[in-house]
Amino acid sequence: MTTLFIATANGHKVQEIRALLGSDYVVLSQRDTEVRLEPEETGSTFAENAGIKSVTWASYLAMDECGLGADFVLADDSGLEVDALGGAPGVHSARFAALDDGRKGNSPDAENNAKLMRLLSAVPEGGRTARFRCVLALTPVTPGLTPDALADATRCFDGACEGRIATGAVGQGGFGYDPLFVPDGYPASFAELGEAVKNQLSHRAKALAKLRSYLDPRPAGPTR
Repeated sequence: MTTLFIATANGHKVQEIRALLGSDYVVLSQRDTEVRLEPEETGSTFAENAGIKSVTWASYLAMDECGLGADFVLADDSGLEVDALGGAPGVHSARFAALDDGRKGNSPDAENNAKLMRLLSAVPEGGRTARFRCVLALTPVTPGLTPDALADATRCFDGACEGRIATGAVGQGGFGYDPLFVPDGYPASFAELGEAVKNQLSHRAKALAKLRSYLDPRPAGPTR
């Protein structure tokens, strides 16, 4: 059975990925080790930042000092792109509010949501189109490879979910911008729809579907 190490300590993301992958994989995360690697996410795209995280962790796990036995590192970088804001917050989604005063690290969800509402206060409903975007970087845990070689061996899988930003937060579920994001074709926010529905629609679900096809491709059917 393939063992994936998820390069995050975000319990919500780990739970979502576990649910989406099912029982075919062993899923570990930073919560399964006391080591804390915090590579600086200097990329300008989701793919670059996801790759930075996956390669950093794969380099460490290849030394096998923590004995987790991971086959691959899976790193996620995802965020919200709002058309009226030129694609912002984008790669800065988790630290959107912190950008205003130069704080390091992520800012609380409530602050990020409040800033988004403030910036969109004069934008009419028809102009509030947005999407959640996710890129997953998958790096093999291979002893002896340099970081550059691991980067070359990394594969990325992307997914997007189109929708719009509501005029106010609704719902108690989910995390991040979920209470504000209404996916196309639904009258409710991600925070209202529940995990089962969200996991069918989400950007992360679409990226993980591509990942699963890569890791476990279906055998070709019989020829006639």
